[in-house]
Order: sequence, then C-alpha cells, then structure tokens
Amino acid sequence: MKHLILYFAFFVSSLGLSAQQGYNVGDVAEDFRLPNIDGKLYSLADIPNAQGFIVIFTCNHCPYSIAYEDRIIALHRKYQAKGWPVVAINPNDSVVQPADSWSAMKVRAREKSFPFLYLLDERQEVFPRFGATRTPHVYVLQKQENGSLKVAYIGAIDDNHKDAGAVNEAFLSNALDALMAGKTPEPSFTRAIGCSIKVKQ
Repeated sequence: MKHLILYFAFFVSSLGLSAQQGYNVGDVAEDFRLPNIDGKLYSLADIPNAQGFIVIFTCNHCPYSIAYEDRIIALHRKYQAKGWPVVAINPNDSVVQPADSWSAMKVRAREKSFPFLYLLDERQEVFPRFGATRTPHVYVLQKQENGSLKVAYIGAIDDNHKDAGAVNEAFLSNALDALMAGKTPEPSFTRAIGCSIKVKQ
C-alpha cells in the first residue's frame, strides 16, 4: 500500500497536478510592507481612499514588462482617480539580474516618470505568497466592507504585449470596469505571459 501511495503521488506530480502555490480568485490576500524607490516603507493600508488595488509584479529588464510600461502608467492614471491605484512590485533578485537592482529601479522610474509605487520584494517573500511566476503578473485586490482584500482577478494585462493598438481583449481594464459596476469579472483568470521571476541561487 505504501508503494502504491508513493507511485500515485509521483504520477500526480508528473502531470503537474500538485497543489497550486499562491492565491486563487476569491481568496483573501494578506497585506505586505515593502520599500518604495523613495526609501520609505509602504503597505496597501497606507494608501488612502482605495476601493482596491492593481498589484503588478514587474521589473526593469524584461522585454514584456518594458512593452507594458506605458500601458501600466495609463492604467494607473485612469483608475487611481476611481479608487484603484497600481502598486508595482519588482520580485527579481538583483544578483541574478543586475538590471533589476534597487539603483536601477530608481533610474527607470525617473526615466519613465512612474506615477505609482514601485516596491522591491528584496527578500522574495511576497511574490511566492501571491503565486506570481512572471513579469508582468497582475493581481486585482478588491477591498471588502470589513477591510479585507479579496482577489478578484489574476493574470495578464491584455492579449497583445507586442502592440497596444492591436489588443482585442483588455483583460485587466474589463475586470476593473466589471468590479466598479458591481459585477464579477469575466474572465477572472488568464494566463500571465512574460519573463520568469529571477530567484536567489
């Protein structure tokens, strides 16, 4: 019997059916406290008048993240006024990818005039909790009446990282518009496409 159980566990793992890490849509997300490029520590609770948050794991070097920078800026400017600010988090280890260092983050934020928080997950404790695997990887958190944060959307920003003018499905915008209308996003989950997160060796 013991051998049968071990064989089944191996079989399930080989099929990629092992327990999913991180949040699913509908889960309650924990707050975090990370350093921003201004040197101050921020948590989501520090952001006033928010109805929810657009948490985006992103970075400096990834071509996918770079392709989405202007769109992320536009999303923040559009939705912050409605209570849904972008909170960007760099999850990468700077030893593995020096282009994602603290100093490089400051330079990139200044070059692009980022209007949102750009936080560093230096200890790489936050992105595994969320289950982020790519840059960019989006998590929309909706604030509940009791103050908790419900995961309402996970995935991609849209369906065309190469050309913003050729987007057919604006997944993130559609999800936010649905939430503000009191509806459930459809879809509420899409596959994030981007660079793998660079973990400590």
